Amino acid sequence: MKPNFGVVVFPGSNCDHDAYYTVKKIFGLDVNFLWHKDDDLQKSDVIILPGGFSYGDYLRTGSIARFSPIMKSVIDFANNGGVVIGICNGFQILLEAGLLPGVMLKNKSLQFVCKDVYLSVANRNTLFTTDVPADKVLKIPIAHGEGNYFADDETLNELSENKQIVFKYSSADGEVNENDNPNGSLLNIAGIVNKNGNVLGMMPHPERCCNPVLGKTDGAYIFNSIIHNFLVEV
Repeated sequence: MKPNFGVVVFPGSNCDHDAYYTVKKIFGLDVNFLWHKDDDLQKSDVIILPGGFSYGDYLRTGSIARFSPIMKSVIDFANNGGVVIGICNGFQILLEAGLLPGVMLKNKSLQFVCKDVYLSVANRNTLFTTDVPADKVLKIPIAHGEGNYFADDETLNELSENKQIVFKYSSADGEVNENDNPNGSLLNIAGIVNKNGNVLGMMPHPERCCNPVLGKTDGAYIFNSIIHNFLVEV
């Protein structure tokens, strides 16, 4: 069975069409836009919370979007094992909704950062990373002003022990170090999953690097991992 995707659209989302295009045109899968005021997930198997500036990032990034009607359905869906991926602002929304632990702070530089970064894959055994080849370092773009992941020591230890840290900012050869951390995230965290492994939050934008025409396709490993895990389950 090939999964059906749903892309949630909040006021201020600006990567919703990128996600839709990637799923529909690059991977040839069924996908629907899900309006934030609705509560129907339209039989989606995978939900994408896209990047952008939901509700203008008022109060805190993701703090208002968390209370959109659609989010109750997304939370129920995730708690029942549904696959959810939050990208950039979507990651921030997942944190605010309590589907993932921790918070996002302003970048350490206090500057908006927009560039390609390298990601070391810390866990290749998630349904989002099984297609990533051994020792492959991903090159994926970021674009955010508040991507500085923070959590208390207990949470960080738990994330590490449970192998919930999926991506870490690194050098091109996979070395995790402070110099290649673009925002100050603790432990160089770029992406994490929940304990059950069905919810992923990541600051980099895999949907922006799946099209061979752009000369960047590392994001495809993540989407292919999701697709192939659905095919295996049938």
